[in-house]
Amino acid sequence: MKLDLSEFNDIDFENIGGWPAQVKVVFAILLAVIVGVASYFLFISDAIDGLKREQDKEVQLRQDFQSKYQLAANLKLYREQLKEMEAQFAELLKMLPSENEMDGLLDDVTFVATDSGLHIESLDWEGAVQRDFYIEFPIKMVVSGDYHQMGSMVSGVAKLPRIVSLHDFVIKHQDGDILTMDILAKTYRFKEGAELPPEKDANKAKGGKK
Repeated sequence: MKLDLSEFNDIDFENIGGWPAQVKVVFAILLAVIVGVASYFLFISDAIDGLKREQDKEVQLRQDFQSKYQLAANLKLYREQLKEMEAQFAELLKMLPSENEMDGLLDDVTFVATDSGLHIESLDWEGAVQRDFYIEFPIKMVVSGDYHQMGSMVSGVAKLPRIVSLHDFVIKHQDGDILTMDILAKTYRFKEGAELPPEKDANKAKGGKK
């Protein structure tokens, strides 16, 4: 059917029934397109968005289910690992000095240094440092000797029954083979019920034991 554009020139919108057949067909097609587009944006697009959200929720639920299933399947193993970690943690706590052992720990460090042949220039408690679940007790040390003696002291500190870590080594050369080493030793105590170490003259050592 050939479209006659002249029929669109004199369209009377008050007499739609009198329109030519071609005009009615074109108007019906345009109206259908407008209604279709309006329906999509007003109804169908919201429904599609809702469907997409539900599909995303389904994917998330599947992932959650898979994670919980794996957790449930390995629950016995996790409990065993937790029990093992608790036992290891308890053993580590036993390696931390108690309040009554702080002075003795200082004596142990002093003995290790002097037993290695080092001369202790100074040995002093620094201020305690509060951490999340433990308290850190630094000990500032200055010792003098040779490389082998310093290595022996570091090895001896590592073998102490209580945890002592060594930090911030500064080694300076004196006369001959004699060296001076500034070092910061740290010990730790679990924060529950912890108190600062007593400030006593016994906590300060000048000179060394032979």
